[in-house]
Amino acid sequence: MPKIDPKRRRARGALSNHASRYEPVREEVTDGWDIEEERRSFVTEVREESPRSVITHNQSPDISFDRSLNPYRGCEHGCVYCFARPTHAYLGLSPGLDFESKLVARPKAAEVLERELSKKSYRAEVMAIGTNTDPYQPIERRYRIMRATLEVLERFNHPVAIVTKGTLIERDIDILARMAEKGLAQVGISLTTMDAGLSRAMEPRCPVPARRVEMIRKLSAAGVPVRVMLAPVVPGLSDHEVEALLTAGVEAGAKAASWVMLRLPREVAPLFEEWLKEAFPQRAAKVMARVREMHGGEVYAADWGKRMRGEGVYAEMVAQRFEAARKRLGLARDLPALRTDLFAVPLARGGQLALF
Repeated sequence: MPKIDPKRRRARGALSNHASRYEPVREEVTDGWDIEEERRSFVTEVREESPRSVITHNQSPDISFDRSLNPYRGCEHGCVYCFARPTHAYLGLSPGLDFESKLVARPKAAEVLERELSKKSYRAEVMAIGTNTDPYQPIERRYRIMRATLEVLERFNHPVAIVTKGTLIERDIDILARMAEKGLAQVGISLTTMDAGLSRAMEPRCPVPARRVEMIRKLSAAGVPVRVMLAPVVPGLSDHEVEALLTAGVEAGAKAASWVMLRLPREVAPLFEEWLKEAFPQRAAKVMARVREMHGGEVYAADWGKRMRGEGVYAEMVAQRFEAARKRLGLARDLPALRTDLFAVPLARGGQLALF
């Protein structure tokens, strides 16, 4: 596919829109008419989906939760490194520009969630939200799916752990503060760099780093436990900022910290390398060499216990720096466990038990 005009992909992360692993190769061909055509920009398009279930279960030993919920498919934030990009292939769309411009919303997610939580067989554990795509990406302002979802979780006294880069979470501080007071809510804020220029290049539609630090401050002031997440640490671009990012987090009120190394599964690898060569041509070789060093010579290895951090001398050095800074700053590895014993199906309208 020919290179896409930068004007058409302004404020987007990916540089291309190549076919996914499930599609035939995409190729543009001329129709024989020598006529200059104006090509439209990659504007955000949203289609709606009515799922039968919104709770996704997993058994991965690499993550601390066994269930999650995603209000949206695709993410307008456009982070070029996003490990969730390959999931767009399941929709017959490209993990490239389609991932950040052709989105799917689930307006009835809260309604479906309420039905699932009301089943006699349901047993409460922490619901993770934002583990795939950001629930507070820009289209949440219009759809308010996350707000409706939190209202359901609050009524059921169901614990929730949210991960986001989006400032729209501040709109829902009222609910989160009430839930946090009962030990039912916590938030992880992802910080990749304090360099606004680097952030704009890697994650073009995310709030700037200073604004995310302010999110930590506001949530913490409201009594919501916050974890600062160095996600991802990018070799050769942001790895020198480990200590500065943790310091910014703790000064804003974060109580715990975690980190994840850059991951480049499936289509993410060529997308990231393509972007890297254009954005940082002099550093591209060094960055990719570090990436391969951590994965046995490959750009990515999906082995349990290794895929989140990599292995080898460089990965161990980053881990040691993180641990030393975390301890020095008094940040915990984990936030206090959320409560599950308060979960209860609320009375349905009319005063009858919802289960009957």
